[in-house]
Amino acid sequence: MQTETVTFRQAQIQDVPLVLSFIRELAEYEKLLDQVVATEEGLRYWLFEKRSAEVLFLLEDGQEVGFALFFHNFSTFLGRAGLYLEDLYVRPAYRGKGCGKALIQKLAQIAVRRGCGRMDWWCLDWNKPSIGFYRSLGAVPMDEWTTYRLEGETLQELGKDPANSPE
Repeated sequence: MQTETVTFRQAQIQDVPLVLSFIRELAEYEKLLDQVVATEEGLRYWLFEKRSAEVLFLLEDGQEVGFALFFHNFSTFLGRAGLYLEDLYVRPAYRGKGCGKALIQKLAQIAVRRGCGRMDWWCLDWNKPSIGFYRSLGAVPMDEWTTYRLEGETLQELGKDPANSPE
């Protein structure tokens, strides 16, 4: 990969179909396509109206070949924001050329420029190529932490407002 052919750009509202396409490609790679319920309307709302996350594209020769979706989290111990990488994906034909590293480096630059104290992300345990790649960058797994999640009906039930519940 020649660095002069690589550029980055922030997603714009007209890129919503492309963002969804990248999400679906990533989900297919992770064997989780059946779990994608994201819609263009939802992405438009959460990314561009609510500004809850950002999308960065990596372009080679002007063509989008990778993307990263990220947002800010907060570390109470550091007392400042961090950058959380939700998804990073590089199309298969561009893997092994430095595109993933370029995306991570660009995100690190954004995090440093914004004064973030750290970058975090998850990686599926079976994804050995990505684990090796992340370790080569100096990233360390947080083995002593277990991720928990509330979603779907469980989240809805727990999140019910008692004031609106029938007595």
